[in-house]
Amino acid sequence: MADEKKTETEKNEAKSIALKGILGKKLGTTEIVRENGEVVGVTAVQAGPCTVTQIKTKERDGYVAVQLGFGETKRLNDAEKGHFKPVGGKQFRHLREFRMDDSSSLAVGQQVGADLFKPGDIVDAVGLTKGRGFAGVVKRHGFKGGPKTHGQSDRQRAPGAIGAGTNIGHVIKGLRMAGHMGNSTATVRNLMVVATDPARNLVMINGSVPGSPNGMVVLKKAHPKVRKSK
Repeated sequence: MADEKKTETEKNEAKSIALKGILGKKLGTTEIVRENGEVVGVTAVQAGPCTVTQIKTKERDGYVAVQLGFGETKRLNDAEKGHFKPVGGKQFRHLREFRMDDSSSLAVGQQVGADLFKPGDIVDAVGLTKGRGFAGVVKRHGFKGGPKTHGQSDRQRAPGAIGAGTNIGHVIKGLRMAGHMGNSTATVRNLMVVATDPARNLVMINGSVPGSPNGMVVLKKAHPKVRKSK
């Protein structure tokens, strides 16, 4: 019995070393009280369970990667249903690929959960930010607006002049102006995992995770920081 548990532990450790990310769902924010009495604000993420739907190899696909499926759905076309036949016909709403150095520790149909992470790990969180609709430059870019003095009663939230002078004669590409705000992919880097609950597939992260509650989040193990020599 002990040998079986040891073997299972070794498999999980090998899986966590090989796989560098997982799909999940942002649940919301809460607080955790540490043993020393310190209260830490955390974001709860349901990390998995994800199912390995495809493994890509160097010989067949030109690179090594694993494809994970997360979240069930009922509406799929025939091609998508055929793609999920190797995993027993399960239908997933979200699919993402994660590059790997070695995929030998994983197999199609295998499930991956919150045991991929442990307290103290540093992760990057990728999500879709909240949509804010059409926004002006003060809200969208943090402009302070113009003065109200000298009769300029309608300039408080205006962007000001956008011209580039006679030399160029047109508006510079990429100039910050009013427009659609939010609803775009954002990555928050170097967040610390405070606690995990593999039984419920929960990961508690210290910091802000992009997106709305119940929005999909990709958690990736952060690359180690490289210090530049002086």
